[in-house]
Amino acid sequence: MTDLSILLTPGEVQPAFPQPSSNTNPALLYLANLGSPRSRRTMRAALDTIAQLDNSTLHNAETFPWSSLRYQHTSYIRALLKERYKYSTANKMLSALRGVLKAARRLGLMTADDYTAASDISNIKGHTEPTGRDLKGGELHALVRVCKDDPTPAGTRDAAIIAILYICGLRRSELASLQLSDYDPSTGKITVHAGKGNKDRTVYIADSAQQTLDNWITVRGNTLGPLFNPISRSGQITACIWQQPDDNTLNTGRWISGTITDQAIYLILQKRREQAGIAPFTPHDLRRTFVGDLLDAGADINTVSKLAGHSDINTTAKYDRRKEETKKKAASLLHFPS
Repeated sequence: MTDLSILLTPGEVQPAFPQPSSNTNPALLYLANLGSPRSRRTMRAALDTIAQLDNSTLHNAETFPWSSLRYQHTSYIRALLKERYKYSTANKMLSALRGVLKAARRLGLMTADDYTAASDISNIKGHTEPTGRDLKGGELHALVRVCKDDPTPAGTRDAAIIAILYICGLRRSELASLQLSDYDPSTGKITVHAGKGNKDRTVYIADSAQQTLDNWITVRGNTLGPLFNPISRSGQITACIWQQPDDNTLNTGRWISGTITDQAIYLILQKRREQAGIAPFTPHDLRRTFVGDLLDAGADINTVSKLAGHSDINTTAKYDRRKEETKKKAASLLHFPS
C-alpha cells in the first residue's frame, strides 16, 4: 500500500477536510444538470465515496463542504483514490469532483483562483482491455434465425432489436428510449436522443437490417410512441399510452404503457442466445462487435467513434481488433528451431 505521508512535508499532518460553512450545495446543482438518471446515480455514489474518505467525520454528497476544498485537499483526495481504486473508477470520481467544484465556482462559493487551483488535479494513468467478447458471423446468423423461426410478434420484434444493436451500435438504454418518430424509413436515419453524455447523434440502418426493422413496424403499427413495445405471452403487443399532467403547459408527460426497459432487452437477448445455442454474451458485446467489424471493414475510426457516440476516440480504439492481428503477424515472423 502506498505511504501517503510522502505527499506531506516533514512535520506536516494530513490535511483535515474543512467543515461546511454554507447551506448552498453545489453537489445538488451538479447532479441535477447531469443528462440521465443513471448518470446521476453513478456520480452521486462517486461523491458519497469521496465525502466518506475522511474517516474523522460522517459526510455524504449533500453534507460535504465542497466549496471549502483547496488544492491540498483535492490532491490528497486524488492520492487516496489512486491507492484504493482502479484508475478508471478513480478518474470517474475525480470527474465528479471537478464538476462539483465548477458548480461551486458558478454559485460564487469559490474564488476563481481557489477553483482553478483545487480543480488542477490530473487523471490517473492506466490501461485495461475492454471486457466482453466479439460475436462471430455465424452466431449473429443463429440469433436472427431463431427469431425468424418464431412466428409470433416477439420473433419479428427481437430480430429488429438485434439488427439495431449490431448495425447501429446502440447502447441498450438508447434502444429502449427510441421512439417511432426517431426513425426515418425513407433514408434509414435513426436519431438517438440524449445518449451517454447527454449528446444526440445520428446513425443509419440499411439493406436487410432496415427491412427487418420495417417488418417489425408493420406488425407494431404506425401509432406514435416507443419504437419497441412489450409483448405478452399470448402475443399481444402492449399499447402505447401517454399520460399528460394536469398542468398541460408543462412538458412533463410520459409514456405509462408500451415502453420496453433495459432489463427486458437483456432478457430478450438471453432467451434468443439460449435458443440459438451460442456462448453467453451481453448487449454491450453487440456494440463491441459493431465497432470492431466496422474498423475491420476499413471504416475511418473517427466516423466509427461518432456513430458509437464515444466522446473520446481512445475509447473506440480499445475495440480495434486490427492491432491484435498486427501483433499476431509480427510474432509469426520469428522462427524457433524445432
